Amino acid sequence: MEKKLSSYISVYKKHLEAGDIQIAYETLVKYVMSLKAHCEKVLSNQYSFGNVSPGYMDFTYFPFFDSYLRSKKLRFGIVLNHREMRFELWLMGQNAETQTKYWELLKDSAWNQYRTAMPKYSVLEAVLVEHPDFDYLNDLTSKIVQAAAFVSNEISDYMKALDSPDSK
Repeated sequence: MEKKLSSYISVYKKHLEAGDIQIAYETLVKYVMSLKAHCEKVLSNQYSFGNVSPGYMDFTYFPFFDSYLRSKKLRFGIVLNHREMRFELWLMGQNAETQTKYWELLKDSAWNQYRTAMPKYSVLEAVLVEHPDFDYLNDLTSKIVQAAAFVSNEISDYMKALDSPDSK
């Protein structure tokens, strides 16, 4: 039996009245904004950064890209996956056509080895920090930035190798 919308609204209202959800969500979005600002400081020689998208309590993220990715209509995103409560790196296409094209190229890569279908919003997704400790934000930021820099370079190198004449 399917619940009615009013049942969901009642639960939602009850949780909002407690106030914890608003505090947690606002704090998480502010943290992702500060993470983006930190990334801009330490990675601006390599990447350009887009705005933080707060999402709908599902994913909060910000995109980043270099000239190579831009030429392919691609971008990376550092994503806070709210349901899993972890940080991920996504490779995203500018539109559905680009997503499908790069899914076909990358579906057999190491990053997609356990996937049988293209992710909804990306071409591939890699976990950066599985269990973030929000009590130590400086350490968390360092872990995310180091992992994002490493994984994004790996993915870019892999893609550039696919583009090389030797691979065709």
